[in-house]
Amino acid sequence: MTFKDWFPKDESDWFGPREGDGDRPAPPKLKLPVSKPVLILLAIFAVTTLVVLASAGFLTDLYWFQARGLTSVFWTRILPQWGLMVVASAAAFVALFGSFRLALKRAAQIPLPEEISRMLPLRAPFAGILVLLAALVLAFISGNGVRDQWEIALKFIHGTAFGTTDPIFGNDIGFYVFSLPFYRLFQTWLMQLLFLCLAGSAAIYVLTLLPKSQIERRIDVPRPVKAHVLTLAALMALNWSFSYWLQRFYLLYSPRGVAFGASYTDIHADLLALNVMMVLSTIVAVLLIIGISKKTWKYSAGVVGILFLSGILLRGIYPEIIQKYVVVPNEFSKETPYIQYNIDGTTKAYGLENLTVLNVDPKDRVTEADIEADPETLANVRLWEQAPLLRNYKQLQEIRSYYNFGKAHIDRYWIDGHYRQVMLSPRELDLRELQNPTWTNTKLEFTHGYGIVMNPVNEVGPSGQPVFWVKDLPPVASISMDIERPQIYYGDSPENYVFVNTTVQEFDYPMSESNVRTTYDGKGGVPIGSIWRRLLYALSFNDSKIIFSDVFTSESKIMYHKNIRERLHKAAPFLVYDGDPYMSVIDGRLLWIQDCYTVTGDYPYSEPVVISTGKGRARINYIRNSVKATVDAYDGTMKFYVMDDEDPLIETWRNIFPALFTDGSKMDDKLRKHIRYPKGLFSIQSEIYRTYHMRDPNTFYNKEDVWETIRIDDRGSMDSYYLVMTLAGEDNPEFVIISPFLPIAKNNMIAWLAGRSDGDSYGELVVYRFPKQRLIFGPTQVAALVDQTPEISSQLSLWSQRGSDVIRGNMLVIPIGGGLLYVQPLYLRAERGELPELKRVIVSTGGKVAWAEDFGTALASLVGDGTSIPVTELSIPQAHAELGMSDKGLSELAVKAQNAWESSQEALKSGDWESYGKWMKNLESIILQMNAISE
Repeated sequence: MTFKDWFPKDESDWFGPREGDGDRPAPPKLKLPVSKPVLILLAIFAVTTLVVLASAGFLTDLYWFQARGLTSVFWTRILPQWGLMVVASAAAFVALFGSFRLALKRAAQIPLPEEISRMLPLRAPFAGILVLLAALVLAFISGNGVRDQWEIALKFIHGTAFGTTDPIFGNDIGFYVFSLPFYRLFQTWLMQLLFLCLAGSAAIYVLTLLPKSQIERRIDVPRPVKAHVLTLAALMALNWSFSYWLQRFYLLYSPRGVAFGASYTDIHADLLALNVMMVLSTIVAVLLIIGISKKTWKYSAGVVGILFLSGILLRGIYPEIIQKYVVVPNEFSKETPYIQYNIDGTTKAYGLENLTVLNVDPKDRVTEADIEADPETLANVRLWEQAPLLRNYKQLQEIRSYYNFGKAHIDRYWIDGHYRQVMLSPRELDLRELQNPTWTNTKLEFTHGYGIVMNPVNEVGPSGQPVFWVKDLPPVASISMDIERPQIYYGDSPENYVFVNTTVQEFDYPMSESNVRTTYDGKGGVPIGSIWRRLLYALSFNDSKIIFSDVFTSESKIMYHKNIRERLHKAAPFLVYDGDPYMSVIDGRLLWIQDCYTVTGDYPYSEPVVISTGKGRARINYIRNSVKATVDAYDGTMKFYVMDDEDPLIETWRNIFPALFTDGSKMDDKLRKHIRYPKGLFSIQSEIYRTYHMRDPNTFYNKEDVWETIRIDDRGSMDSYYLVMTLAGEDNPEFVIISPFLPIAKNNMIAWLAGRSDGDSYGELVVYRFPKQRLIFGPTQVAALVDQTPEISSQLSLWSQRGSDVIRGNMLVIPIGGGLLYVQPLYLRAERGELPELKRVIVSTGGKVAWAEDFGTALASLVGDGTSIPVTELSIPQAHAELGMSDKGLSELAVKAQNAWESSQEALKSGDWESYGKWMKNLESIILQMNAISE
C-alpha cells in the first residue's frame, strides 16, 4: 500500500455523490446577497484581522528584543519552540493518520449485513474526512504539548559535562541534568502517541464489530485487525521497556532511605526489579507479535497480565521485604555508603565542599582595647532596621503622595577614605496614589521616580531619626557623591507602560509652585512613532487610546517591562532571580544590581529544598550564583555578567545564548566593589549546612549535632545580616554576610557562617566553630539578660503604659577583637504617631548588659569609664551640595517651610502634640538653612 492509497480516489469518496449523481436530483442553488468579489474581499479582511490580532503579542515582543539588541536571543527561543511543535506534530500526524486510515480500511473489509453497513458512520462517504480531521487535531495537541519544553531540548543539544560522576552508574552529572530529562520527555510523548493510535484504531474496530456482535452473539476479530492492534500494543511494551531503563537512573532521587538518594533497598531490590521488568517488557513485545497467529485473545491478554503481575511483585512487594527484613535490623551498616554519597553530593551541589572551617575560642568579653583597635567595625554596626527606617523614609522624604520607598537596600561605599556601610532607597513612582489618575497622567506625564535617600547604618540624629547623607528633591548630599541621572524609569515598582518623547512634557519633580518638567534623553524604550506599531501596541495592551491619541511623534517611544525582575526574566527566563535586588550609585548613574541563580533539581544524591522563584515555587537540589545582572534605572540597559565559569549550567546557557552574556572579567571595577554575597543563596546554604556540617556518616545518621539558625521571635532574634568587619586572620575590614547557629532546641551559640563579598575573596564561605565545652551566649539568652535588667525592664514597661509602641530591633552578634559584642536597637513610636525614633541602644558582652541613648555611650557604659566612645572617624561636612544641580535656592526652602508649617497646624488641630513638636523642629531646621544661605 502506498501513501496515495490512504486517500479516497475521487471526490465522491470523500463527500458523497455530486450534484445530480444517481437518481437523486441536484439541490437548488443558493443565491448570495452579495457578489463573489465582495465575499473574497470580506474573507481577506477577516483573515488579515485575525492574523494581526494573533501576531500583535509576537511582534511587540520582537520589537522589545530588537530595541535591546537581543534579536538573536528572541529567535533562539522562538525557533526551537516552533521546530519542536512542527516536528512533533508532523510525526504524530503521520502515525495517527496512518493508523486510523489503516483501521478504517481494514474495518471496511469486515463483512457486515447491508442494513448494518448503511447505518455505520464509519462506512459513510465522509468517514475519511473525519479520520483526517481527528488526526490533525490530535497531532496538533501532541505537538503543542512539547512546544514549551524548548529549554530541555536546547540543554540536551548544548549540555556541558560537570566533570563529576555519580557513584552508582558512573555517569557524568551532565547526563542527569541535560540528557535524562530529554529522554524522559521523548519517552512520555511517544507513549502518549502510541496510546492515541491504539485507542483511536481500537475505537474504529469496536464501532464496526459491535453491531455485528449484537446480532451474531459473538465477536469474530479478523486477523488483519488483530495484527494491527497487537503490533501497536507491542510497540507500547517496548516503550515500557525504555521507560524502565530510564527509571533506573531516577533511583538516585529516591527519598526512601535515611538520606536522599538511592538507598540499599533501591540498589539491591528496586534496581534489580527494574532490570527484570525491562527484559520482561521486551519479551512481552515479542510474545504479542507471536500472539497475532493465535486464534483467541486469551494468549495476548495473559502475556500482558503476567507483565502487570510481575510489576506488582517485583516493584511493590519485593523491595518492602528487603527493607523490612534486611535493612531495618541493620540500618546503619547497610546505609553507610549511601549516607556518604548523599553528604558528598549535597555539599558539592550547594557549593559547601570547599568552605573554610576555623575552630575559635572567643574571649570572655570584649574590652575597650578591642574596640579601639577595630574602629571600622564599630563605625558600621547596623542600628537601623528595615521597617523603622522605611517609616522614617516615608514620613520625611516621600515629599509627595505619589512617591514611594519600597525597600531600604544595604551597600557599602568608600567615603572620604573610610569604608562605610549604608542603607539607601530609590524614590519610585506609585501611580496608585495619584489624585487624578487619568490616561494622560499615568501614561504621559508621571513616567518616572526621582532620586534616592541614603543614610549610614549607625548614625542617629538628635531626635532619634536617621542622618541623611543624600536626601530631598532635587537630590542634596552631605558627602562627595554625584548623581547625573536621578530619574528612575526602571525599578522595583509594579509594572506599568508609559510613553516618552511625546508632545506632552514629563513631570520631573515638584518645586515651588510650578513643577519641573523634562523630556527623555536616553536609549530606553521601543519606537512607536508609526501607525502600524501603535496599532500593534493598542491590540497588545488592549488600549485604544494608543491609536487615537494625537500626542505621538516620530520620536515617540513606549517603555514596558519596566519592573527590573520582570525585565530580566523576559530576557533570560531560565535564570532564577534573587528576591532582593539593590541599587547602587556607579559613575553618577543609578544602577540596579540583581543576583541571578542557575538551579536544577536533577543533581544525584543531593538533598532538595523548595525555593521561591518569583513565578512560583520550585524544588531544587543544585544552585550557583553564576550571574550578576545590572539594569540602568534611566535607560533600562541590561547586562548579564557571568561570574562562575566553572558552573556547567551557565556554560550551557552561554552556548545557547552567546549574545546575552558578558564575561565577568569585563565588569567595571567600580561596579565590582558593590557586588555582594547574595542573601538568598546564603540562606539556602545556611539551611543545608546546619545538617551537612556533619561529614561523618555515623554522626549524620544519629543526628547528634544538628544545628539551627536563629529563631525569629518576640525577643528580637534575627536573620542573617550584612556587616563590615575584620575577619580573624585578616588585616582589613570587609563586607560580609553572617548567620549564627545554635544547637537544635538550645539557645547557646555553637558557630557562625560568613559569606565574603570583597575583592578576590568574593564568594568564599568561612565557618567559625565555638567549643562545645563552654557556654557561648546566643541572641535569645542575651535578650533574656536584657529583660532581667531592672533599669531596662522598668523603662520599657513605663513606655508601654504611656501608650508608646516599643519596637525591638534584631539582636546582632558582632565578632570583634576575639570576643563577641551583642547589639540591639530599640525604637519608640508614639501611640498616634507614624515615625519610629531610635531611643536606646542595648549592648552586651560577657553576660553584662548596658544601654544608652546612643551607641558610643552604651559602649562606654559596657566596657569603659562612662565616657562616650566615638563609633566613627568620618567627618561629615555641614554644607549641603546639590547633586548635578545648581545651589539650592531660598524659594525651594520656602516651599518646604510652608509644607512644614501646614503639617504642624494640622497636627495642632487634631491634638497630636508629638507630631506638632516634630514639625516645628523641622521648620526650625529649615529656617536655619535659609539663614545660612542668606549669610
